[in-house]
Amino acid sequence: MSQMPPPPPTPESTHRFPCEQCGADYRFDPTRGTLTCDHCGHVTHLVGQDDPAIRELDFREALNDQLPAQEIEETRVSTCPNCAAQVEFDAITHSTECPFCATPVVTDTGTHRHIKPRAVLPFKWTERQAHKAMNDWLGRLWFAPNGLQEYARKGRKMNGIYVPFWTYDAETKSSYSGQRGIVYYETHTVMVDGKRQQRQVQKVRWTPVRGRVARFFDDVLVLASRSLPKSYTDALQPWDLGDLQPYSPEYLAGFRAEGYAVELAEGYEEARAQMDQVIQRDVRFDIGGDRQMIHQINTQVSDVTFKHILLPVWLAAYKYRGKTYRFVVNGQTGRVQGERPYSGWKIAFATVLGLCIAAAIGYVMAQTQ
Repeated sequence: MSQMPPPPPTPESTHRFPCEQCGADYRFDPTRGTLTCDHCGHVTHLVGQDDPAIRELDFREALNDQLPAQEIEETRVSTCPNCAAQVEFDAITHSTECPFCATPVVTDTGTHRHIKPRAVLPFKWTERQAHKAMNDWLGRLWFAPNGLQEYARKGRKMNGIYVPFWTYDAETKSSYSGQRGIVYYETHTVMVDGKRQQRQVQKVRWTPVRGRVARFFDDVLVLASRSLPKSYTDALQPWDLGDLQPYSPEYLAGFRAEGYAVELAEGYEEARAQMDQVIQRDVRFDIGGDRQMIHQINTQVSDVTFKHILLPVWLAAYKYRGKTYRFVVNGQTGRVQGERPYSGWKIAFATVLGLCIAAAIGYVMAQTQ
């Protein structure tokens, strides 16, 4: 007996919305904050939500697989064989090019169950603005190959991608032990060339201390993707999370969304590392004095909540002379990051030019003397 085919993806996973007038696909327009049809120009506003609040989810419930059913969705996602990006597919697409490294990707036959996005930060920069920002950034890289700069300037389409992140909230209370150091000076007499001289010698007086600090952490941000080097996405900060909107699939119209590859528990470990750094800073401030030594910190964490959010990134992946170069633009602020290619002949020319200048300066100085 043949098996029934899997049900088609829901509209939430396809991110396609037909135009009311012509039936073509709407796309989200960052300049207007509306859905716009490129075919006939029809514009429609996003449907508002009954509850505009962005609510947190309980971390322990998620770990125990006890989240409400409405917080879970299934989408068609394939893993890029080259960079491990989680590439989403809509109902009619079976193959595409990975937006992160330009590698061909073919969809698999299964679906992936994961936690729904809770909030989205809509694009504010258009593709044209992002392309100009990237070209300006490349123009400032003097050692970049001219061929790559020219290739990138030809106007190849950039991909607008919503990249997955986790945010974590937590209440923390920490007790610590350590020492407070107070700097003071003693005057010592020393002999220098047979003469007595007085010198100030720095000393530190240490006192044992104990204390407590407390802090509420709000929206500790952790990248949930493995497709881009973390250094790239970290360098795109800061993000203004105050502009987060409750998740609505209309914001994704015309864009791609990457599924998360870093699981919730793994992301929490990184969030805790970020929290520990802040707690250590708080402890040093609480110890006071001129110097601080921390012997031990014991932290109790409670009321941990989280959100799965999507942040906007414009991305270009160019294959040039067998090598892939990737550039990312913050879709909210226009900040650019990417690989820094180097031209061998430019470096050689700069080296020779530097040597010639140094030789000329040496010759002029010799003639002057």
